[in-house]
Amino acid sequence: MPDSLVQLAEEKETLLVPLYGKALESRKKRPVLYDKKAMEIVNSVDYDFDSLKIPGKTNTLLCLRAKLIDNFARDFIRTNPKTVVLHLGCGLDSRYDRLHRPAVDWYDLDFPEVIEIRKRFFAENDYYHLIATSVTEFDWIDSIPAGSPVSLVIAEGLFMYLQEADLKQLLEQLRVRVGHFTLIFDAYSKYTARQVRKHPSLKKTGAKIYWGIDDPQEMAGWVPGIRFITEIYFTKNEELVNLGPGTRLSYKLAHLFPIARKAQRIMVYEVD
Repeated sequence: MPDSLVQLAEEKETLLVPLYGKALESRKKRPVLYDKKAMEIVNSVDYDFDSLKIPGKTNTLLCLRAKLIDNFARDFIRTNPKTVVLHLGCGLDSRYDRLHRPAVDWYDLDFPEVIEIRKRFFAENDYYHLIATSVTEFDWIDSIPAGSPVSLVIAEGLFMYLQEADLKQLLEQLRVRVGHFTLIFDAYSKYTARQVRKHPSLKKTGAKIYWGIDDPQEMAGWVPGIRFITEIYFTKNEELVNLGPGTRLSYKLAHLFPIARKAQRIMVYEVD
């Protein structure tokens, strides 16, 4: 019989949206992203996932987001095999498994009740570590190796839920503790951040969106040494070939319009 989930506060139920979406996507003949662990978790817990009301377009974008960040992380680790990876707000994502458990120091961080669920499905080892805390309670910083030569910080589906003041403090704390690091995250434009509050999945979970960004240089003065590297657009990337013809065409058309192209995208910075 499937296990019941640990009771999650409504706003934390947002982590179930990408989990279920990846499981659905993985059942397709030609998925954008294949996630065996997501299917395992969904099949083994007692939860009405259909109640999340995930539109098909949203699911495609979430899986595309995960795949593009996977690609970046895989290439980064290949180039920097001694890196430390910090995945903030990991939810029930299985990136460490999808990248075939690389031999790097990897930390997954989320709320204690989320980590409690993760422990049912993900076992720590000499390389893989779990940190149970809110990302904005900064005592956890001391758990991360100080002054690592190369570090990668991943924040997928996280920053839009934080206040700008908390984001600035987070980056400053990481800069002081870690030193140099590469940061990859997805972000809404300011307009999208306002509009997405009407999304059915967010209404169901009660989660709140606080932050969006238009010009990447807006973060230039947040902490010393921060530097914008690139944007990865959902509307133009190497994974679009795996979408259906209609969806692929709609993404290509959307790329022609800045308001659509920048509605949500992946951003990469370096902090030194």
